[in-house]
Amino acid sequence: MHPPFTIQSSPNLAEILDKLNASIALTTYQAGKLVFIGAKNDHELSQLPRNFNKAMGISFKDDFLLMATKDEIVVFKNVPELAKTYPSAPETYDALYMPRMKYFTGIVDIHDVHWAGEDILGINTSFSCLVKLDKNYNFTPIWQPHFISDLVAEDRCHMNGLVIEDGRAKYITALGSGNVANSWREKITESGILMSVEDNRILLDGLAMPHSPLVYKGDLYFLQSAKGTLCKYNPESRAVDVIYSHDKFVRGLSIVDDIAFVAHSKLRKNSSTFSQLKIADSSSDCGVEVIHLPTGQKIAWMKYLSSVDEIYDLKILSGIRRANILNTEKGLHSLGLEIPNKTFWAKSTQ
Repeated sequence: MHPPFTIQSSPNLAEILDKLNASIALTTYQAGKLVFIGAKNDHELSQLPRNFNKAMGISFKDDFLLMATKDEIVVFKNVPELAKTYPSAPETYDALYMPRMKYFTGIVDIHDVHWAGEDILGINTSFSCLVKLDKNYNFTPIWQPHFISDLVAEDRCHMNGLVIEDGRAKYITALGSGNVANSWREKITESGILMSVEDNRILLDGLAMPHSPLVYKGDLYFLQSAKGTLCKYNPESRAVDVIYSHDKFVRGLSIVDDIAFVAHSKLRKNSSTFSQLKIADSSSDCGVEVIHLPTGQKIAWMKYLSSVDEIYDLKILSGIRRANILNTEKGLHSLGLEIPNKTFWAKSTQ
């Protein structure tokens, strides 16, 4: 038996993160964690898992972090000054994400979340729509695919991925284009779609469980989870190229400096959704593969030997080498205080 959250990795992963001056953030709804993975030096990794109930989509903008959980979207702010004086480990972390606000969405299966300018947008998978979060409602629907006739909690097409470009919602991915409850499950290896939000048009169909779309250098990248492929779509030529392919269930993608970090998950053999996939038997572990985009070659990897079986989202934190985050379970978050131009660690009254 391995200790909890044991990682095995290629010897060069720490060196790559060290040279990029970056770290990995990933969410696992199965284990209920947000995990930060960084490099202590050029040969040793650091890891910090933190509890969050059904952690799903995450997004970073300036000093802020968004995270979708079981029934909330939480806003965190990075306070580097508090990180330096973190009580149990001073001078260890260069970022500390402190909880600032919560939006109570209810249980609507929010997947991806992003900022669009000053607005917070999320994919409401249960209601098959794109929503805005604010103080007025649990959520405000602002867009739905043309084939969705009613806003009801039926998960008709399993919308999941969202791309924001120039402060506006640009693309979404979904596992189907049906208009009845759970219709996407019928042909999950060939019913996935990529859509343009601006003109409500399907750009690509016949995809194998598309997830994790993002725009990098003018091209749209996404994963076909059921095929184990990293794909590139050129919006001008409408050409689709497979950059990398392997026999694992891929979900969770981030790209920096022409290096793609692709997460993969261990499939549940007792799942009616996953057991029918051709890659079900070969998707036997969970981790991250690092791909050099210009050549499509794998250059590094890591995998979990315990605790983590499924990853939903993955982001690279550029300029942050070792991050920390506080949840609200034990009260430490209430002792880290920030006011304009000053920070404090208050003393507990207990």
